[in-house]
Amino acid sequence: MQINIPRGTQDILPGEVEKWQYIEKKLKEICDRFQYNEIRTPIFEHTELFLRSVGDTTDIVQKEMYTFEDRGERSLTLRPEGTASVVRSFVENKMHGYASQPIKLYYLGPMFRYERPQAGRFRQFVQFGVEAIGSNDPAIDAEVMALAYTVYESMGLSKLKLVVNSLGDKESRTAHRDALIGHFKPSIGEFCRDCQNRLEKNPMRILDCKKDREHPLMKTAPSILEYLNEDSRQYFEKVQKYLTALNIPFVVDSNLVRGLDYYKHTAFEIMSEAEGFGAITTLCGGGRYDGLTEDIGGPAAPGIGFAMSIERLLASLKAENIELPLDKQVDVYLVSLGEEAKDYTVGLLNTLRKAGLSAERDYLNRKIKAQFKAADRIHAKYVAVLGEDELQNNKINVKSLETGEQKEIEIAKLVDALKDFAAF
Repeated sequence: MQINIPRGTQDILPGEVEKWQYIEKKLKEICDRFQYNEIRTPIFEHTELFLRSVGDTTDIVQKEMYTFEDRGERSLTLRPEGTASVVRSFVENKMHGYASQPIKLYYLGPMFRYERPQAGRFRQFVQFGVEAIGSNDPAIDAEVMALAYTVYESMGLSKLKLVVNSLGDKESRTAHRDALIGHFKPSIGEFCRDCQNRLEKNPMRILDCKKDREHPLMKTAPSILEYLNEDSRQYFEKVQKYLTALNIPFVVDSNLVRGLDYYKHTAFEIMSEAEGFGAITTLCGGGRYDGLTEDIGGPAAPGIGFAMSIERLLASLKAENIELPLDKQVDVYLVSLGEEAKDYTVGLLNTLRKAGLSAERDYLNRKIKAQFKAADRIHAKYVAVLGEDELQNNKINVKSLETGEQKEIEIAKLVDALKDFAAF
């Protein structure tokens, strides 16, 4: 019986994996410029971490987590998102005591959610995210959004839309919560079971419901912006001021609600407006999570961050017909004629590789014509042909596959000749 890949996962094959490598390299370069340092956390954590941080009213906790019991009867969960693990590490390793503040981190790795697989969404997916912990300056909010926007622009994407909102502080959210309950309660029976469960626990999550998004009460629901107290209002105005100073276009949407319980104040999403991208347009989302460090047993430390799916980034590149500038060329392909020459290329190939060149040879005993075709398939820049006569004379013929120009050189000078492209 053939064993197939589990539903909601994918093999990233040669030819495609180079795109991932390009993106990963670009992400590191951008984070270096913004002074964010990499952190790597475990793929699984104690389930309690996500119950406390993500929130027991969220779809992630209620429906999507991969949770299991280990042999010590401890409940563990494959991480469904990155922020909780990073904040747990921040608390556990006492990063709040580091001299350099705020702590600016980024992560990149697989996450796991049991949800319905669809275009650009998988049960195992790769998430890139950043977290800035230790500052409540609105300027850091703008910086985090600027970093996310820079990632997409650096890939050549142009059909982007940044949407921002304020969820306010605790006082503002409490006032808004009471207004939402009063608004939805008389007709809550017309909403889905999830919304009915959320009414008393977290009514703001009703605004994020996909099933009831067209219900008339959604359009007339009280706006959080109407309930912001003076401090929250001033904070949000500063965030908008800084985004304007950074020349980053944005729109304010009072209905934007992030799907995790830990968000406060700034919330944002970057969406693709590319034609044909699909019904789910969100590429990236994040916000401020003041209070999260305390929820998992640490000292108070304000934070803000975002997360983006690499799979959805790739889908957006496809939607805008953008080809990444991948360098797939091999420096040289060794073509051999005769048994003695073929044996000699084994050591010569190793010499080339040790010198820092990308090199390949034939392993299927193909004829010379087939070897040239193999060199062409892997986009070799040069072909170095070695026959019995050349070997006896310590010579090798080098040909540029781009120009067709050929040159016979001493075998001992092959490395220098290939590095000195002007020689051809």
